[in-house]
Amino acid sequence: MMRYGAATNQPAPLVWRAMLCVSACLAALPAHASLFKGEALDKVASVLALVVIVVVPIVLIVLFWMVHVLPEKIAHKRHHPQRDAIHVLCLLSLFFGGLLWPLAWLWAYTKPAGYRLAYGTEKHEDYYHELGGKAKAGELLDYELLHLREELDAMAAKGTLTAELKVLRRDLAAATPSPAAPPAQAAPVDSAAVRSLPPGSSGKDRGA
Repeated sequence: MMRYGAATNQPAPLVWRAMLCVSACLAALPAHASLFKGEALDKVASVLALVVIVVVPIVLIVLFWMVHVLPEKIAHKRHHPQRDAIHVLCLLSLFFGGLLWPLAWLWAYTKPAGYRLAYGTEKHEDYYHELGGKAKAGELLDYELLHLREELDAMAAKGTLTAELKVLRRDLAAATPSPAAPPAQAAPVDSAAVRSLPPGSSGKDRGA
């Protein structure tokens, strides 16, 4: 039984001595900081140092570059007419520690309404060459070909057509749209099977 002092209400000195002895024994046990020993430990340390010094910086640089060129890739995907300027802004942002990157990101997603008012379009020139190639191959539907011609006519009215787009506009005059897919036809009804149905029943009841 644990003994307590009458006045201080503290454990007996014998208990404190036992606790100190146990603590001293635990502290004297050998500590193993690693599973490896000797030369194996040196090799593992060398490999880890090589990874930290060489591999990790390369991975971080690649990740930083992939994130940094995202606005440019988005502008290419959306056929942004000012994607070249966005590309330059991404490069400049590298020299300013990424401070210009949010501006490039917002610019890539911004609809260029002012550019359309000035040039009659909100798409890059490559967009029209891509659709022009599909139109010459007969892959555009009637309404798509009509919309492409209207956009080129609007650019011609603004006087912003390049020499290549002028040639494309002339070629589209002779382009033919892709034939629309024929409507799906209903399956023929077997008249003999219909006549064999009892009065008051329908084909739906028979199928059920």
